[in-house]
Amino acid sequence: MTSPTSETESAVNRNLLSFYSNYIWNRLHGFYAISSSNFIGTLNNLRNVAARFRSRKHRECLPLPLPSSLLDSSLVMSKPSRVHDVLEDIFEHVLKNLHSIQKNLQFWQSRAERSDTSKAYFMIIERGPRAFIDETVQLLRGREAHGSSVQQLGHSATVYINERVTVLSTLRYSLATFLAQVYVEVDRIGEELVKDPEQKLPSLLGTINDLFSTLEASIGHLHAMRQSDSSVDGTYSFPLLFENLPEINHEGSQWTDCEIRDAINSVYRNLHKLDSYISLLVTKHRKPRKITQYWIRYSCGAVGLSICSIWLLQRSSLMGCSDIDNWIREAKDSTISFYTEHVEQPLLSIRDELFETFRKRHEGIMEQEEVQLTSDSLHRMLLAFSEQIKGEKFPENSSDQEMLEIVMSRYEKELTHPIQSLLGGELARALLIQVQKLKLDIETAMLELNQILRANEINFAVLAALPAFFLSLLLAMVVRAWFKQDKKAEGRGRIARLQRRLLVVEVEKRIMLCQNFAERGMEKDAQCMFGLVLYSLNRLYHSVKGHAEASGEWQYLRQDIIDLASPNLPTAYKLTVTSRMESVYDCLLPVLSRK
Repeated sequence: MTSPTSETESAVNRNLLSFYSNYIWNRLHGFYAISSSNFIGTLNNLRNVAARFRSRKHRECLPLPLPSSLLDSSLVMSKPSRVHDVLEDIFEHVLKNLHSIQKNLQFWQSRAERSDTSKAYFMIIERGPRAFIDETVQLLRGREAHGSSVQQLGHSATVYINERVTVLSTLRYSLATFLAQVYVEVDRIGEELVKDPEQKLPSLLGTINDLFSTLEASIGHLHAMRQSDSSVDGTYSFPLLFENLPEINHEGSQWTDCEIRDAINSVYRNLHKLDSYISLLVTKHRKPRKITQYWIRYSCGAVGLSICSIWLLQRSSLMGCSDIDNWIREAKDSTISFYTEHVEQPLLSIRDELFETFRKRHEGIMEQEEVQLTSDSLHRMLLAFSEQIKGEKFPENSSDQEMLEIVMSRYEKELTHPIQSLLGGELARALLIQVQKLKLDIETAMLELNQILRANEINFAVLAALPAFFLSLLLAMVVRAWFKQDKKAEGRGRIARLQRRLLVVEVEKRIMLCQNFAERGMEKDAQCMFGLVLYSLNRLYHSVKGHAEASGEWQYLRQDIIDLASPNLPTAYKLTVTSRMESVYDCLLPVLSRK
């Protein structure tokens, strides 16, 4: 948790940095010279100014409402592309600030919906160790004298949370309204701005300047509110004072190069001030960091790690003890043994068995040939015996089972006079035939048993390798989850897909609210809601772009998103588009519906 003193120092440092950066900016602006007198040269120089203003790589935003058919022509791209950069910078910075506000606002709104007990727990536990000590001291000093201590703490938590919800909601409302107004204005004069930028750019800059003044009036009171309790919170505040356009010859048909330069530089300086102001307010009202919310867990983990480190140090060679060396050696031996028994040997056994199958093929053929010889010998013995007993010729393909019945019938008859039959009958031949049959049965059973044992050698090796297999599978799942990082909407897993579908639901809900406000004559609320629609569409745009490009459906999905952002299309058509998006595009389908 960061203390109020550290917050004060960081705020002062940020404002000093902002002051000196503005000073350097103005100094550079004083030495800045226009190298060309025509309008295209001016825009080229302004682009260089914009490039110095940007502190990071430009990120593509929701497309501007400019005619796409005109943007494809080479004539258009040579002129208003610089104007396009200025407008994109405005949209990018406003959307970035809206996203920062929205993340913190959602956190405080979720806390505001909880019970008083949960709020009290938040005030004591989840604001860091300093808040834990302060709130505990206040409870011990007798807060219960004015009522239930939990209720009093819950009431103070409600005030604490509601203050942040109010400030952030006001910021979001004003920024969303500003974004919607700029977007509608660009949409209104987009075609004329592309065709004739020399005439329409001055009026657009004048409108943007007026919108900055309106934005300052809508959020300027937040500075006064923060100043009133800056002594309590220890927050250094500064007023939000946007620059107005310099005195310009508005009656002329065309602005001069210097006037255009001053106007666009004024827009960039206003953006810089807006970023600083929003950053300061959001920092003051931001949600606690993860390390602040879970400081008890981290502290216990740090204490446990320290105790474990001391315990290991006492058993290390540094303290004259060989326990750790012995443990390392035992762990190494166990690992090698596990690898040998459950990985190396099973794999070698499977490999040898697969190759041994071809090597032992000849032996298997030999065994089968021996069994076949025994079977052929038995067949000949049965055939000769049957022909002698019956006195007729038997065909060569006679069934052994049929001839065995003749043998057994003769055997039973011969047993009635065993001694006589043994000396002068067929009892001895019948016994020899049965011995040959027994030999054939034994050889056949041994051959089948040998085949079963050989077939199960691979199974035994696989069973021995199962522990290593499950361990490798678990490790692969952990690595896959780490690489996948499925928490954001840009991911590829089930949670990311669900978040993208929820973004479509959010867009649909805000479109209906925008229409509802418009029908009730609440123009400001309708503009704010339209700005939030643009913010949600911008998030959806970035979330689905990579997936849609991979699946080849980006061309159509991009056009649907642009249609949803159009202020001129009817609400019924937009709701139809959102329904189609959820059921057609692969990157927005639920996991169970994918083929």
